[in-house]
Amino acid sequence: MQFNIPKDNDKYQWTAHSVMKMRQYGLSAQRVLRVVRAPHRKEEGIVKKTVAVMQPVSFKTDKEGKRTWGSEIWVMYQLRRSVGTMTNDQFPISNFKNSKQLKNSKIDKLIQNSKLNIFNSASQKIRIISAWKYPGVSPKNNPVPEDILRELEELDDVV
Repeated sequence: MQFNIPKDNDKYQWTAHSVMKMRQYGLSAQRVLRVVRAPHRKEEGIVKKTVAVMQPVSFKTDKEGKRTWGSEIWVMYQLRRSVGTMTNDQFPISNFKNSKQLKNSKIDKLIQNSKLNIFNSASQKIRIISAWKYPGVSPKNNPVPEDILRELEELDDVV
């Protein structure tokens, strides 16, 4: 199978580390983006200001109808703000006349979920930091395998 190196575009940026891991685990750019766009589980990344998302490789249904799986694909990414855009902290909440109006707004929901939310707008770029396969079912709130953590720490030392 030929591995095609993904190209950066206006929505996605690929790190050298993510490309290396995709090649190692046999993951295509389309598969990685599918995990990012439709995750089964989403957690705060272990690296600052990152998000880790997971999708099972394939589901199996047992006799009771419960869906299980044997391995997972994880992707760690970071939202990159384009120059000249507002962060949630800078959003002019004073434009709302009262708190009831703010609570009923879509912006309130956006502010509440901003930590793990992908904003699908031209002002956001998703930087794919790493991708890997996890054998088995990972525990919640600790999705990153030790060997990936070591490699990311080595990258931090280089940068």
